[in-house]
Amino acid sequence: MKMKIEIWSDVVCPFCYLGKHKFENALAQFADRDNIEVEWKSFQLNPGLVTDTTISIHQYLSDIKGYPLDQALKMNERFLASGKPYGLEYNFDKVVVANSYKAQNLIHFAKHQGKQNEIEERLFEAYFTEGKNIDDSSILVLLATEIGLDVEGLEQVLKNKTYDDQVQKDIDEASQLGIHGVPFFVFNRQFAVNGAQETSVFLDTLKKSYAAWCLVHPEIKPTAPSYSYKPS
Repeated sequence: MKMKIEIWSDVVCPFCYLGKHKFENALAQFADRDNIEVEWKSFQLNPGLVTDTTISIHQYLSDIKGYPLDQALKMNERFLASGKPYGLEYNFDKVVVANSYKAQNLIHFAKHQGKQNEIEERLFEAYFTEGKNIDDSSILVLLATEIGLDVEGLEQVLKNKTYDDQVQKDIDEASQLGIHGVPFFVFNRQFAVNGAQETSVFLDTLKKSYAAWCLVHPEIKPTAPSYSYKPS
């Protein structure tokens, strides 16, 4: 029995990549991390986006957000500094403007093999660091192979959008929960962290949510006596 943390995310979201690592830093410091189950949920920031390998991400942001091009460039530059303490390398000049729907299907494919977290990380790296087109099925199959997934049938999964219902279910659920931006972290369906908050915020929420979860599961005792939660 484990406490579940659900994370709504889009692999083309730079905040999601950063938020993942801030959360993981907190989880590494959490004494009861072995009693935590993480589930990644699908989300699309721009579901209608048409993959276009001919324009830069800077130009795309300028067009869709209405920012002046130099403002889009400066905004992306800020991520370079934000990611460095966490070992993240954002190469925005390489980023391919791509729809993430096929990648979301791959994440659900990986879920059934217990490798959701691994494929999330590999997709982030491929998109933001290596400049790979994550709307290209052949690239997705290669990424899946690299993390040790059994890729038999994956090309058909991506072609037929086999996990379309599960992807859409996650997106619909986000709407029902009032989630309009990502990353969005839901702890035991009781607490939430919105955005790429500092590691300390994630750690505090971990402690509080786990203490609340242990109240419902008295057979499980928190490792650290400092965890506390008082129901309102």
